[in-house]
Amino acid sequence: MPPAAATPKPDPADPADPEELRRIHAFLSSFTRRQAERTVPVPGGFAALDDTYALSYGNNYVLIDGPTDPEALPGHVDAAMAPLAHRAVYVLDAATGEACAGPLARAGYTLTRTVVMRHEGPLPERGGAREVGLPTLRGPLTESQRRFLPDAPDEVIRTLVERRSARLRGAPDVRFLASHNTWGEPASWADLYLDPATGVAQIEDLVTAASHLGQGHAGVVLDTALRLSAEAGCTTRFLIALTDDWPRHWYARRGFVPVGSVHCFERT
Repeated sequence: MPPAAATPKPDPADPADPEELRRIHAFLSSFTRRQAERTVPVPGGFAALDDTYALSYGNNYVLIDGPTDPEALPGHVDAAMAPLAHRAVYVLDAATGEACAGPLARAGYTLTRTVVMRHEGPLPERGGAREVGLPTLRGPLTESQRRFLPDAPDEVIRTLVERRSARLRGAPDVRFLASHNTWGEPASWADLYLDPATGVAQIEDLVTAASHLGQGHAGVVLDTALRLSAEAGCTTRFLIALTDDWPRHWYARRGFVPVGSVHCFERT
């Protein structure tokens, strides 16, 4: 993970439609609250906590979705996340995220910038991926986590796999999609979070098994997720990608455009 920048960087995405970005931010806040076992208020946001998956940064973090005092934020995070060993802060507003970068860097946090991308390209055909349950994905998820975190203890890997069940409560309609190989095994998979009442859908955690990279399975999953989102009445379809990593450009070729950013701060 790159170190926090000493000086602010420009926002990687200038939202052409602030109302669309507001809808996405509202969805992310709602998903975080619904997924959490419990929440703790923090000035400008809240801590989302899950004692069942205490080792997971993705289930225990502070979300800043409103105005906050950047200098006071590190202390508020410490109070809200005690006694967890790690600290994680996600800031939805780009300007607020840049304002928080300095104080959090001085408190020992590293920063990862991500870009929010909305689909504006032609709607693809269904794609051919199928909805699956967590038991079907447990093996492939374990293998992929081992690939990404080869030195992680077994308990951490188990937590990162099983935490997916908590996502089922994050949105009104949560689906796990997978493209299968010739033998019927998952080759690529992703989460799809749908909120038809607000018309917003998020595609999250698109991963391809190492043995099936470059075979088109990720495109099958992405196309299926976009088609299912449209069929559910979700006209705002988005995902979040790392700003400096190659998948961002792959998503751009498939019709996704930047509309905002999320600043992700972590301290271990």
